Amino acid sequence: MSILQNQDPEVYENIQNEIKRQQNGLVMIPSENHASEAVLAAMGTPLSNKYAEGYPGKRYYTGNEFIDNIENLAIERAKKLFHADHANVQPNAGSSANMAIYLAMLKPGDKVMGLKLDQGGHLTHGHPVNFSGQLYNFIQYSVRKDTELIDMDEVREIALKEKPKMIVTGATAYPRIFDFKAFREICDETGALLLADISHFVGLCISGDHPEPFPYADFAMTTTHKTLRGPRSAIILSKTEHAKAIDKAVFPGTHGGPMEHIIAAKAVCFKEAMTPEFKDYAHQIVLNAKTLAKVFLDERLRLVSGGTDNHLMLIDCRPLNITGRQGSEALAAGGIYTNRNTVPYDTGTAFEPSGIRLGTPALTTRGMKEAEMEIIGKVVAKVLKDVGNEEVGKKLKSTVAELTERFPIYKNLNI
Repeated sequence: MSILQNQDPEVYENIQNEIKRQQNGLVMIPSENHASEAVLAAMGTPLSNKYAEGYPGKRYYTGNEFIDNIENLAIERAKKLFHADHANVQPNAGSSANMAIYLAMLKPGDKVMGLKLDQGGHLTHGHPVNFSGQLYNFIQYSVRKDTELIDMDEVREIALKEKPKMIVTGATAYPRIFDFKAFREICDETGALLLADISHFVGLCISGDHPEPFPYADFAMTTTHKTLRGPRSAIILSKTEHAKAIDKAVFPGTHGGPMEHIIAAKAVCFKEAMTPEFKDYAHQIVLNAKTLAKVFLDERLRLVSGGTDNHLMLIDCRPLNITGRQGSEALAAGGIYTNRNTVPYDTGTAFEPSGIRLGTPALTTRGMKEAEMEIIGKVVAKVLKDVGNEEVGKKLKSTVAELTERFPIYKNLNI
């Protein structure tokens, strides 16, 4: 019996059930992945006990000599991995990391440009319910109605007219490539700073399947748990001239003591991401996504923008006469986990949108390749075309059971 099982059997039981859910289901939510057991081990350490306000060599508490070593490792690995001048590894989430960047470089009311949430953007890229939209004057750009792609000529036109202090790129539900060079040219023309939010496709930047943010961006922010496959957290990367402002905005600007056990896990995942095996993995994510998209198109499902160039895609459920919630819940009932999502110019609501967002990072972590995408794509299409059909639901469950048995995860995990 483990210590946790003995001390708190209720929490232990729920953890075990969640591990089994992940083991016995197919995670296709693009923002989720399966961290390595080494990353999980680093998170569950007594590093969590230590207060370390400040930065390596400049702490407000004693006893940080080993903490400093670990944080310095994370910093140096992040800089090397992303070819960045400066790295701050203390942010605890992508939203707070973006907040710190805004705090460092903007004043309340300053004009900023970001992609609209219902067009694939992020809450912190200027949505009015979020701090970003409440504190700053966000001008939102969109995708074209006909192509569902970002039109850089339109972005340039808006930027020339509005003269924003910063332009934010990146998205949570945009299945195509971001042209950082083109954004840089617009920023140079308008005098704006460029923030690249690479949280979703960060792993693809490492493998060369997506352009890197530097040297074009002034700042890059990424979470560490999506295609990077590390702990749930974030980092900020920047050019040298912005380093002091960023560090001050993170501490004391937006938080006190950093989570050093999570920073240790980031260091581990950065080391993993430096290997040839990780590049092969990230490249396979894209191959899998393109294969999956082709299956969907062959099955006559409508995909936003007609396909994908990265790790995710959006199924428009309106031609199927179902909502994204109905479709995603039907898939979840059989063990495939996706998420409901708006599609561009959606007439639905955030809770009852018209789309389903799904991707391949976690499937690829399990070792699945194109052949498995063919199987998964066909069964997903059958479910969405006939929601509520019991026989189709049984086929979904049997397919999930067969694939999870062939491609297991966390075989040796003992909590």
